[in-house]
Amino acid sequence: MINQLVLNGIIAGSIYALIAIGFTVIYRTVKFFHFAHGVVYTAGAYLAYTIVNSLSVNVQSPMVISYWFLAVLVGVVGAGVLGIGIDKFLYHPLRERKASNLIFLLASFGVFIFIQNLIQLIYGAQILTIRTGPVKEGHLFLGAVITDIQIIILVTSCLLSVALFLFLKRTRFGKAMRAVSDDSIGASVVGISPEKTITISFAVGSALAGIAGILISLETNIEPTMGFNAILKGIIASIIGGIGSIPGAFAGGFFLGIAENLGIWKISGGWKDAIAFLILIIFLLFRPQGIMGRREE
Repeated sequence: MINQLVLNGIIAGSIYALIAIGFTVIYRTVKFFHFAHGVVYTAGAYLAYTIVNSLSVNVQSPMVISYWFLAVLVGVVGAGVLGIGIDKFLYHPLRERKASNLIFLLASFGVFIFIQNLIQLIYGAQILTIRTGPVKEGHLFLGAVITDIQIIILVTSCLLSVALFLFLKRTRFGKAMRAVSDDSIGASVVGISPEKTITISFAVGSALAGIAGILISLETNIEPTMGFNAILKGIIASIIGGIGSIPGAFAGGFFLGIAENLGIWKISGGWKDAIAFLILIIFLLFRPQGIMGRREE
């Protein structure tokens, strides 16, 4: 029983980690809580669903891999474009007006509600599914059962996290993002454009949210309100790991997922969210800098 709970926590944590990492990438450059990140996560799942549904994907078709690749591509690119659009049409004008972080937070929450209701208007409030084909039996692993989809979720999350870490450490764009995060004025003095870097941050962070939304839609159903719980867990994981730290967000996501699932061992699964907030309160009180500090350097 406990082995299965831990494994379930690892799977949930891999999704939390992706959301938290995408959120952290954006937070590092803009320095406010981009709450609309949650609805970008939702949009990625719905865009992939649109492609799968419109093409009527048949698991027996020899083109099924191409269809799924197209669905994932549209979901990820669409999420990235949506994130860039939110920044360009909402946050950029506010930055030029030197708006406070409270204004940014309220604007972010407002666009979250707007896009969530727009998705509900287009697709309806009913629960949808992107999964196709028969349900397959899982694999036995250390006394627990793991499915093929869960393996894909876990491996994808880990690979993307490592790729992002290397991107930030080794590439020119990654170094520019770190420079703007440290000192945007100093970065502009040496020729780095803060606005261009912020755009890249929104593209990368939003694409990660889109991937997370698509991955979770393969495991569970999708609904317009799914982004609210996702962004709350992503923010909590980011704070647990040390706000602004990419490795911390990754570790915080897995820690939160495992703690949630172990926490419901003897009680109802409906207490998961309460457990998550209890963990957040404990970390804020006794370890305000999180698991790995505020920065990863």
